[in-house]
Amino acid sequence: MLRLTYFSHSSFMLSDGTHTLLIDPFFTGNPTAPRKASEVSADFLVVTHGHGDHLGDAITIAKRCNALVIAVNELANYFASKGCRAHNMHIGGAHPFPFGRVKFTIAHHGSASPDGMYMGEASGVVVTIGGKNVYHAGDTGLFLDMKLIGERDRIDCMLVPIGGNFTMDIEDALVAVEFVKPALAIPMHHSTFPLIAADPNDFVERVRARGMNARVLSFGETIEL
Repeated sequence: MLRLTYFSHSSFMLSDGTHTLLIDPFFTGNPTAPRKASEVSADFLVVTHGHGDHLGDAITIAKRCNALVIAVNELANYFASKGCRAHNMHIGGAHPFPFGRVKFTIAHHGSASPDGMYMGEASGVVVTIGGKNVYHAGDTGLFLDMKLIGERDRIDCMLVPIGGNFTMDIEDALVAVEFVKPALAIPMHHSTFPLIAADPNDFVERVRARGMNARVLSFGETIEL
């Protein structure tokens, strides 16, 4: 059993009842966040890249919870330099953890910390937890190798950006879902700011019209997979 909570933007919590994992925990400065960073705890954190709206509150939460931060090499080193426990990985690499497995994937995007430090390559991630494979695409444009991600791992849930400008828009996200063929697609990285305004209901309707499954999650909503 896996419980998945959407905190808005690209921030999610995954819990199997024993372990809790946060992805891209952006609360402070996020006008759509349903909770404060101080109200969220985790055993593990995955951060897809170093931009402030994804790095977010990861350092604060990791230190408070003594959580292990899992990230690509340069970003993991950055967390370690800030006094966090970190596990260094990189794109294409997979590693087992007490909750399951993490594998980093390509994402076509940039990565620098808010203070201008180089954070390595931006990434997506496939997290195996609670017997489910969750593909968080990170910030990315559409790329053909998404087909390989869906072929290499049966994806139970795909978290896909739809807001455009910095990432895929709805049109490209529809193609991404067709490439990956997840059991469920959930739109993310939309409507946090006017520049990335998008209608998640439109995305879901168009995914379903193609014979696939998708749903909109309200900010703060939890579902079971």
